[in-house]
Amino acid sequence: MARLPRSAVPDLVPDPSWQPLYRVGAVAAGLAVVLYVVALVLFVVTPAPPPPSSGGAAMLEHVVSNRSAYVAKQVLWVAPNLLMIIIVLAIAVALAQVNKSYALTAGVIAVASWAVGFAWPTTGEGSLAMVVLSDRFVEAAMDAERVATVAGAELLLALNDLPAVVLGVLQTLGILLLAGLMTRGVFPKGLAWLGGVTGAIGIVAEALRPWLGWAYAVYGLLLFGWLIWVAVALGRLGSQTAPRVSSGAAM
Repeated sequence: MARLPRSAVPDLVPDPSWQPLYRVGAVAAGLAVVLYVVALVLFVVTPAPPPPSSGGAAMLEHVVSNRSAYVAKQVLWVAPNLLMIIIVLAIAVALAQVNKSYALTAGVIAVASWAVGFAWPTTGEGSLAMVVLSDRFVEAAMDAERVATVAGAELLLALNDLPAVVLGVLQTLGILLLAGLMTRGVFPKGLAWLGGVTGAIGIVAEALRPWLGWAYAVYGLLLFGWLIWVAVALGRLGSQTAPRVSSGAAM
């Protein structure tokens, strides 16, 4: 059987029944950027927490003195996890027609990695559980009670860097895997390459996060750029209504 010329093959267009998901994904990507930027601004303008080497008591005292800012930052670091679940799910669904098995695998890894972030007790920059411990620390009437709350705070400090090595690497791996399929799908090639660079640098940045300091911001800037472009791309997919077929298609 003769192969159809390239001009006779219809362009890949995602299933229009998923358009609401693409539109929600576009909104989620834009909102995620806003939340991350606000969190970054708070990180810069509010007092920095003491280093982990200062101990649990110093951290609890910091939380007591900066409670509102501390809670706001923790919420702003956690809330985008839900948005990222929607974003990567929308991307995976849009890519399903290219390779269903690959899209499902990449989508499951990406969605699961962001979902697990809700179950982990720390965010990489603190923990909402630290706020509860700080209240108990202030209310403690006996030294033994304070010792217990300090021990709990030190456990959270010990767990704080682990998400970067475990969850962070998986999250960026999900972005990298989706980017690999984007090169053959309905998204701009430039977005695919940006996703690949973001994922690759993100894996290294998350694995080395405790030692990178401000250099970690390189990955953050790439992620912001990727999310903005994803918002535009998903918005366009959400507005498409029918496959485009070349006028030279064979009858």
